[in-house]
Amino acid sequence: MTDHVMDRADRIPERGARTALKLSAQFWFLVAVIGQWIFVYYVASHYLGLAAEGKFYTSENGGFVQGDMLGNLALVLHLSAAVVILFGGTLQLMPQVRDRFPTFHRWTGRTYVVTAMATSLGGLYMLWTREIPGGLVMGLGMSLDALLIIIFGALAWQAAIARNIKSHRRWALRLFMVVSAVWFFRVGFMAWVMINQGPVGFDPDTFTGPFITFWVFAQYMLPLAFLELYFLAQDSRKALVKFATTGVLSLATLLMGFGVFGAIVGMWFPVT
Repeated sequence: MTDHVMDRADRIPERGARTALKLSAQFWFLVAVIGQWIFVYYVASHYLGLAAEGKFYTSENGGFVQGDMLGNLALVLHLSAAVVILFGGTLQLMPQVRDRFPTFHRWTGRTYVVTAMATSLGGLYMLWTREIPGGLVMGLGMSLDALLIIIFGALAWQAAIARNIKSHRRWALRLFMVVSAVWFFRVGFMAWVMINQGPVGFDPDTFTGPFITFWVFAQYMLPLAFLELYFLAQDSRKALVKFATTGVLSLATLLMGFGVFGAIVGMWFPVT
């Protein structure tokens, strides 16, 4: 009897820790959804809006190169796909959508994976056929991200076919993190600039320097590390591990929210 009571008492902190961990993950996701949907609006209204108006070669739309029809087409498709996958990715992770509309979830999931993988291939083409800010380091960092998108997409698809739901969801979350690297880069970059009150650790003209070298890889490696920490805490039966992870994720979310605010006022709204 005493052992039974003690066992129940031991489970109370673990139950509270599990709730705290879940709430911290929901807080992170809420901030990410808001930030990504604002970024989607920016891309659609600015770059694709200028392209629709035929303003390919203005200073406002520096991604387009006159005379490079194939590259410009790849860029339009890349930006259009980015809008689809960033918006669709957040829908895929919403349990309300996944549980209530399973058919919609399956088909949008297939579209998401295929589009993400195709966009990565198009991104690789643009990376290595055009001059990009940041030079070789930027190209290598973004190329690795593209390869991870293709690998994680294939593994998420394979797990879904095998009906291994736990594995599928985890690979899908990893895929979401690497697909979101383009967003993480901007958010982290603006958080760094605001914290330092200026361009510290990089040259704003060449977009090179130790911070850029670090961040071009950390833009997806850090989110993946936080995600693996979350998986570890989920699987752990120790309340301390769950509470510690909750604290880490909450701080990371606050920093991410700070970067989202910086990107909104410093990058996205001024040019929309």
